[in-house]
Amino acid sequence: MHFDELTALDACALSQAIHRREVPAREVMRAYLARIDALNPKVNALVGLLPHDGLLALADERDAMLAQGRSMGWMHGFPIAIKELSAVAGLPLSMGSPLLAGQIAPHDSLMVARMKAAGGIVIGKSNVPEFGLGSHSYNPVFGTTLNPWDSTRSAGGSSGGAAVSLALRLQPVADGSDMMGSLRNPAAWNNVFGLRPSQGRVPYNPHAGDGYVALLGTEGPMGRTVRDVAMLLSVQAGYDARQPLSIAQDGSAFAQPLQPGAGTARGLRIGWLSDLNGHLPFESGIVPLCEAALKRFEGLGAVVEPTSLGYSCDEVWQTWLTWRRFLVAGTLGPLGADPEKHAMLKPEAQWEYDQGQGLSGPQVYAASLSRTRFYRHMVSLFERFDLLVLPSAQAWPFPAEWTWPREVAGRPMDTYHRWMEVVIYATLAGLPAMSVPVGFSDAGLPMGMQLIGPPLGDLAVLNAAAAYETAIGDWLARRPDIA
Repeated sequence: MHFDELTALDACALSQAIHRREVPAREVMRAYLARIDALNPKVNALVGLLPHDGLLALADERDAMLAQGRSMGWMHGFPIAIKELSAVAGLPLSMGSPLLAGQIAPHDSLMVARMKAAGGIVIGKSNVPEFGLGSHSYNPVFGTTLNPWDSTRSAGGSSGGAAVSLALRLQPVADGSDMMGSLRNPAAWNNVFGLRPSQGRVPYNPHAGDGYVALLGTEGPMGRTVRDVAMLLSVQAGYDARQPLSIAQDGSAFAQPLQPGAGTARGLRIGWLSDLNGHLPFESGIVPLCEAALKRFEGLGAVVEPTSLGYSCDEVWQTWLTWRRFLVAGTLGPLGADPEKHAMLKPEAQWEYDQGQGLSGPQVYAASLSRTRFYRHMVSLFERFDLLVLPSAQAWPFPAEWTWPREVAGRPMDTYHRWMEVVIYATLAGLPAMSVPVGFSDAGLPMGMQLIGPPLGDLAVLNAAAAYETAIGDWLARRPDIA
């Protein structure tokens, strides 16, 4: 099989080809490394790449195992580049910060360990913003990741390198993480799928960090097809006793066949939240593109109803600010407290740290009560709807030299992340949310919309996305010019 044919296979088809021994893992590795060598320098999606010889030797080991009738799992022989916020034993873990540039991870994160155990071969890292802050993947250690659909534009973030690597077929599937849309925004801006799982579905690294309070972000899967996303989630998901709030289910349900086609979507009740009654500004063309995509859902038999959130968006935003400041300031604590190190943080990180210093215990507790009220309100909406839908981003990919857009549709942005407010609703409630492609602007830039499911409704979201996927083949077939 030709190298381009190999990398064009979706991940499920690739796994089958490897396991049927139709193609050796060595050839898969060679094909992906050749494509990375040719295209990655144009976009800077993957960083810290490991030497070819060692990776090919690991692929040979995978082939030897198959020759003996042994498979490690679905990802057997897959080249994988781990997001530079996640630990891979023995590899650098800078998080894009010069303050951590010499840090070597002593162990794998839980998600990485599971992906390795399923047969994945780590080839390097995918690029991120410094400390993952901001939905634009640039940092002083590795530079800027560019959008393959327009290399003058941002790729999104913080899983920007991961999304670009999928759009350009530099790896079969990709991991990411999401606090403020980091699996959803870059997926939308690169015409791929990104799922933020239910909170606790993919437990965070049990070797470090808080296991009780710091639950806004979560790791999760990205892919070029919904089925690929589900299969990667089946590898990543599962209870871990060291993480007290992890969901007590394994990932096997996500490895079962999904239910694509009109039958799954028929009768599906979809609440379209649009711009939240004018609360959110959107650049021209985004909302109409999402509405046109929802027409495709209706063509499959779904019932789409415009609806109001029915809750104070200002309260949600203020609750979000308190939680985020509290958590980010805590994470940056040792660096922010040292004046010399504080000065080396990017301005947005400095601002997050400084804002967090003024928070009191009662303020954080009040924000927790507010978050609980909002969660219960969101649960009540699912008495009427099976899914809630919002756009995945409020702006099109902006010039790569910007740090962040200072205004959206003429409305000034009062924080560096206000332009991504649309993603906080699923995050704050801990709900599963998947960005699915909705098409392209007149300038050829991709966009997506979020399918938000009820608590623990990850499988329902995936099935709905799989049904929708059958109606958008024309969008998914498009490839960036440089590909």
